[in-house]
Amino acid sequence: MDLLNKFLPRVDFDSYEDFYKNYQIDIPENFNFAFDVSDAIADSEPDKLAMVWCDDKGAEATFTFGEIKKYSNKAANFFREIGIKKGDAVMLVLKRRYEFWFCLLALHKIGAVAIPATHLLTKKDIIYRNNAADIKMIVSVAEDEVVKHIDEAMDQSPKLELRVSVGGSYEGWLDFDKETEQQSEEFPRPTGDEGTTNEDMCLLYFTSGTTGMPKMVQHGFTYPLGHITTAKYWHNVTDHGLHLTVADTGWAKAVWGKIYGQWICGCAVFVYDYDKFVPKELLNVIVKHKVTSFCAPPTIYRFFIKEDLTQFDLSNLTYCTIAGEPLNPEVYHQFLKATGIELMEIYGQTEMTVTIGNFIGMRPRPGSMGKPAPGYDIDILDENGNSCEIGEEGQIVVRTDKIKPVGMFMGYYRDEALTRTAWSNNIYRTGDMAWKDEDGYYWFVGRADDVIKSSGYRIGPFEVESALLEHPAVLECAITAVSDPDRGQIVKATVILANGYSGSDELVRELQEHVRTVTAPYKYPRIIEFAKELPKTISGKIRRVEIREHDEV
Repeated sequence: MDLLNKFLPRVDFDSYEDFYKNYQIDIPENFNFAFDVSDAIADSEPDKLAMVWCDDKGAEATFTFGEIKKYSNKAANFFREIGIKKGDAVMLVLKRRYEFWFCLLALHKIGAVAIPATHLLTKKDIIYRNNAADIKMIVSVAEDEVVKHIDEAMDQSPKLELRVSVGGSYEGWLDFDKETEQQSEEFPRPTGDEGTTNEDMCLLYFTSGTTGMPKMVQHGFTYPLGHITTAKYWHNVTDHGLHLTVADTGWAKAVWGKIYGQWICGCAVFVYDYDKFVPKELLNVIVKHKVTSFCAPPTIYRFFIKEDLTQFDLSNLTYCTIAGEPLNPEVYHQFLKATGIELMEIYGQTEMTVTIGNFIGMRPRPGSMGKPAPGYDIDILDENGNSCEIGEEGQIVVRTDKIKPVGMFMGYYRDEALTRTAWSNNIYRTGDMAWKDEDGYYWFVGRADDVIKSSGYRIGPFEVESALLEHPAVLECAITAVSDPDRGQIVKATVILANGYSGSDELVRELQEHVRTVTAPYKYPRIIEFAKELPKTISGKIRRVEIREHDEV
């Protein structure tokens, strides 16, 4: 079944310029991904492969679209039976368990609001989310620590009525496996007031900023269509292919790469459920299951290039992409040398879909985010709100006066003031700094809050980090600012050393001289601290704010 032609009047393009100018999505009335994509494929090709799942303990499972429809219908009937209806908020804390897909589709079918969340939430985090979004039900993995935090949050969560466990039973909890087993395999599409519209909210993500409590990013039912660009023109997935995006389901990147666009393109998704990232094990899984396209944050590739990649048969892997943080050129070049595959980087946020990227047919420039995605009117503004000149650093913004991109968020839930701060006068401010070259490629500098101002110079963390990563002693690093009475701020590097290296004053001087040579004398880190690990989010992004806060104590 070719769904692309249903949503795209034109699928193939002659050039990036043709793609940006003429790409268009036909949005159906009252679109619902669960019925109009997942079930539609199940009805026409029930035996078509939808998902391959395995874990780090040796368990494996495969699911056809026919089975996905059956299990999501059972879940929908169960949820509706216990009182979940259109508009109800339901938090999913399911790690990489395959039941996440059943539950997400079930909530779409009912018209409820799915709130994917990480299993690392504390009691305080859960209470905040429960009350901020009036969460009615939590569906969680049956793990003692996770269940404990949720149970402890009950007394301060008056709107939370239902707890459902997946993979085990607990007192006071409904057992998902037992409850869904007895449900009907049929779930008719709701109509009338119970049916969904394109303007209804279907997803809500809590996304943390550098200050304050997490923001609530709301997406409507047309959001999945925005990820056709993600899957077809960035991941380059193929019909009957097998795509792996490394992401926990609590991170928005999971729906970028584990369901929406991939299934619209007819590509199965691969899910590897693991507790600890071990480079060799992930590579072996990719080889064993013949994954055809792969997407991961830079951290994964940094560890990959430290392995002997010639020992792995990656002949089925034809396309690799990268997101989450900027890609350092050294990682790009080493991976290309080892595999012959160019890493295609993009830029985006939880609030949007792929915003700027290296799309199929483009020749990537290592270190560049690429060019604007179709539907996104991108500009770079200086501190006075004026468009920057070529090569001038400023903040990335999206102009929405002419067109609002398909997949762009509906605003911050229950916070009109915050929405207006970020998105007013038809300009959405991303908070990220970049510059554009003469050929239209965008180059990331850093978060506006991360840019370092030292002795009158503006220093982007990414450039210094990229320079350090060219040195063989450096496995990972993070650049932050430290207050200085003379210079205002000075550059600090927190460095994770590669195997075979140990921290010393001599190595500090060597790394400092290396940065001076590769970039500019004023950019070198005056402080270098060796550490065993860097603080990161669940999605793998380095938390520079945590390093800064630690330094200020």
